[in-house]
Amino acid sequence: MAGYRAGIIGTGGVAGLGTIGVHDRNGSRATASHAGGYDATDGVELVAAVDVNEETLAAFCDAWDVAPDRRYADHEAMLAAEDLDIVSVCTPALFHREHVVDVAEAGVDAILCEKPIASSLDEAAKMIEVCEETDTDLVVNHTLRFTEKFQHLRDLIRSGEALGDVRSVVVQSRMELGRNATHVLDLFVFLFEDEIDDVWGHVTGENESVENLSAANDVDDAAGRAMLSIGDVQATVDCTTPRRASSISYQFLGSAGKLHINLDDGEWRYWRLEGDEHVPADMPGIDGAWTWDDDYEKGFANAVAHARDRLDGSDRTVSTALNAKRSLEALVAIFISHYTGSRVSLPLQRPFEDVEIRSW
Repeated sequence: MAGYRAGIIGTGGVAGLGTIGVHDRNGSRATASHAGGYDATDGVELVAAVDVNEETLAAFCDAWDVAPDRRYADHEAMLAAEDLDIVSVCTPALFHREHVVDVAEAGVDAILCEKPIASSLDEAAKMIEVCEETDTDLVVNHTLRFTEKFQHLRDLIRSGEALGDVRSVVVQSRMELGRNATHVLDLFVFLFEDEIDDVWGHVTGENESVENLSAANDVDDAAGRAMLSIGDVQATVDCTTPRRASSISYQFLGSAGKLHINLDDGEWRYWRLEGDEHVPADMPGIDGAWTWDDDYEKGFANAVAHARDRLDGSDRTVSTALNAKRSLEALVAIFISHYTGSRVSLPLQRPFEDVEIRSW
């Protein structure tokens, strides 16, 4: 196994200092993060970091032992000075296009980009195009894809085992749509073979990021809810509840059983349909309850290991940029549906590919 050198652009929150609602953001290491993933993965070393905020950069680099001469205020300076194999892009989505394109054109072999992939479909398409031209592996960090339980659930759903033909999915998550519903929408893309066909959406206008993350007031992202068709599956998503009062839950109803998952309470409950009665049973291949300290945290290490394995020549792909673009398309459709008062069919056609949803 080769030894790979990694850098990070954007050193707050998910990069390694902790995210709201998961960590206390006290400046110490948050292992459920990109830096935590690098630290937990053999064959990869975090050697450099960038942030325009000098205080945040210093706190991150002190926590993760990044040398003083490898701390940069500008990503172009880092790319010029360092010989990097992997770069994490942990900036807000409205900066992803610039950072991913610059990293790819600098000759870096792999990029681990935070979700959502971009602020618009045009931006995502440009990122994908440049990465294809430069032969850069672009992996988007929709964390649930990299957890073993959801990977096994995908196999169960696609085989029909346990649930049979899934007909209904009901999801409750946290506001806002761009910050949190992107995980839900990407999970639909990941779990089901059919593509999202149409979307009806409502946006409330509420946004916790402006206050909690000192985000700019021109951020478009907001709380909202949606109904989606995914082949024969009807899905309902509610991301209107403030983080403190929310509880992330998924309910799957199929022809052979039903499944209830609550990520905050650690539940993973399954009922097998016997005749007309749902009978509690063990979920095939799923042992124990979901935990943030185990399943979620390991997702970051699994994502880094996946990027490393791709550099080693693995042809296994868990989270492609094209799939991330599909989930972004559904997200954009929610906003279009709200502002037009109509059901939106996918895939989106021009000029809707230009619609920008700024999230933080």
